[in-house]
Amino acid sequence: MSPFLSPIVPRREANLDAAIRKADTLIEALGWIRRFRDKTTVIKLGGSMMQDESALRHTLLDIVFMETVGMRPVVVHGGGAEISAAMDKAGLEPRFVQGRRFTDDQTLEIVTRVLAGEVNRKIAESIENLGGRAMTLNFESTNVLYGDRLEIQDDGGQTVDLGHVGTITRVDRSVIENLCYAGQVPVIPSMCEDSRTGQRMNVNADTAATAVAQAVGADKLIFLSDVNGVRTNKDDPDTLIPSLSPAAAKQMIHDGQIAEGMIPKVEACLETLKNGVGKVHIIDGRLRHSLLLEIYTNQGVGTQFSKPESED
Repeated sequence: MSPFLSPIVPRREANLDAAIRKADTLIEALGWIRRFRDKTTVIKLGGSMMQDESALRHTLLDIVFMETVGMRPVVVHGGGAEISAAMDKAGLEPRFVQGRRFTDDQTLEIVTRVLAGEVNRKIAESIENLGGRAMTLNFESTNVLYGDRLEIQDDGGQTVDLGHVGTITRVDRSVIENLCYAGQVPVIPSMCEDSRTGQRMNVNADTAATAVAQAVGADKLIFLSDVNGVRTNKDDPDTLIPSLSPAAAKQMIHDGQIAEGMIPKVEACLETLKNGVGKVHIIDGRLRHSLLLEIYTNQGVGTQFSKPESED
């Protein structure tokens, strides 16, 4: 054999091995694709990954893939960083009360313009540019979230004024489902409207995603976070817990292993399970193709919350 041809064979073998590994991955995904065909999955977008153009693009590409292979993804999104940037440009200082953005008239105008307008359209347009089909569900097109003013109390039992901040009491399920059946991805901003007065209100994005998942009877609710899930050591990504039952999660909160900002997220996961959603996931949205890795591989990359069979 000519010495000039000798490197070709190993190169061909390496290319063939790589192709076989890709085929193996597709076969592994096949069972999950069949299992989740025609199932609704609500995906909450938010956090720093919304500021990372590459991470957002790969996440939206995952969503296009999900719809293409028969799943019914629904996107619910926040936009805290974009809102804060717009407020800073307008010379307004963001104010937070018990972790929620105080929303006065000026802030509400910015939240409506940025969150329900610019960010909402950007996500839908990006999905379309990646080959998918998407529909904005905002105040300019079709609003699907309705609610009342949120009332919370301080440690002394006094009502705390949050301004125009709401809690969702009703979701227009039929609009969302009709879009999913038509092969479109609904894109919903975390704002609601008072059905009696028409007053628009800011809503916590995790809360909005939870309400939508419960209303449509989603098989899954996925929170895209800035961390890879629940950890035994919150500062060490290698201590990720792949699966948690409600009882185990509550014990970790009691023991202080789940603390600070992760507590409301985990409590939202448990509340969602209690209200009929099959499984809830927390994954790192900055990880490339984290959605596909969590849904369509045997190992997954985040924390999955599910009820033990004895609780079903």
